[in-house]
Amino acid sequence: MIQQVEVRDVFAENTYFFIDPATRQGFIIDPGAEPERLFQIIQQNGLDIQAILLTHGHFDHTGAIPFLHERLGVPYYISPPGEAYLTDPALNLSQECGRWSVLTEAKFFKPGDFISLPGNPRFGLEVIATPGHTPDSVTFYSATENAAFVGDTIFRGGPGITRFPGGNERDLYASIMNRILTLPDATTLYSGHTPPTTVGEEKPSYMGA
Repeated sequence: MIQQVEVRDVFAENTYFFIDPATRQGFIIDPGAEPERLFQIIQQNGLDIQAILLTHGHFDHTGAIPFLHERLGVPYYISPPGEAYLTDPALNLSQECGRWSVLTEAKFFKPGDFISLPGNPRFGLEVIATPGHTPDSVTFYSATENAAFVGDTIFRGGPGITRFPGGNERDLYASIMNRILTLPDATTLYSGHTPPTTVGEEKPSYMGA
């Protein structure tokens, strides 16, 4: 089960719940803002969140972490290069927006990992490195759900932005062409800031890239 929740602070951002409907266990991905609202959704739906997963370390994807980390008592995970972003308000863009976000208790996954639920090794997400928007950007892929949580690597109708610290256009297009658009055409792409799209819908725009 996948639930998209648009949250708002400085920016609007898509937070996702990836939940096993049989057990109500699962993950919250990129909780960017409105922590009390996200916590209420968890309580009202009887969700058992096992971990917070981050596609990258920009503050608009991490703003609800302090509250949820404390209330839920669960760890938050990021790719190792993301530690620099979580702990540096200039890199994570919070400084210029007056938020000064610093997170120091992250745990880490690495590309190729499969993040699964305790006692349910078949339900989970594959970690795919997709740098370009930031060096730490990853995509979480579920073959069984035909779903990929792509963060800010690719949007509906266009690529992610590379003008922020650590962004690299060549890396971004390589990630899109070689890691995302090689997934099955029916794969739904859930991004940080646009409605969902699919690999098949986006692929024609990049054929000449």
